[in-house]
Amino acid sequence: MNPCNRKIIGLTGGIATGKSTASSILIEMGYLVIDADKIARQVVEVGKPAYEEIVKVFGKGILDDENNIDRKKLASLIFKDSAMRKKLNAIVHPHIFQEMKDKIEQYKDQRVIFLDVPLLIEELDKFKEYEIDLDDIWLVYVDENTQLDRLIKRDKINREEAIRKIRAQISIEEKKKYVTKIIDNRKDINNLKEQITKLLKESI
Repeated sequence: MNPCNRKIIGLTGGIATGKSTASSILIEMGYLVIDADKIARQVVEVGKPAYEEIVKVFGKGILDDENNIDRKKLASLIFKDSAMRKKLNAIVHPHIFQEMKDKIEQYKDQRVIFLDVPLLIEELDKFKEYEIDLDDIWLVYVDENTQLDRLIKRDKINREEAIRKIRAQISIEEKKKYVTKIIDNRKDINNLKEQITKLLKESI
């Protein structure tokens, strides 16, 4: 348990499982959500330390016309090559975790803080390294076939590319072993809201 009975809850999922929708629902309900993806975009802005490191490793070919990092160009590189993905993570993740830790301290008066982290399970060791104690981990879950269908529709990509993106992460079934709560998002948004409301009553 964190100091002063404050709860820090990790929120995660797989690609196209609906984690961002769950996060939006929590924000609408008035809860503080620290978004790791948003932090990830901020730490790679022009002039930030991670920006310089990424350009040095991946080259100027990943930049757009205004010298910003083109996330699609970078993504196309790392999804095809696990070694490149590890290099990018080694650069960016320390900056993300330090920023998350700083924000947790900044909002220390909040009784509940959610950390929205797509690769939370993959990065559990980093949470220990940065002494971020998670009281619960909530997983937004759909089966892999549903995940695949939603990803193809959402990103307008073919099946092969969708499979490659899904396989770049730990499988959603494997993630279930590491979490304390599972939110089944195979139905509609109203059902998702009901499950989140129930979990909040049970957990907080």
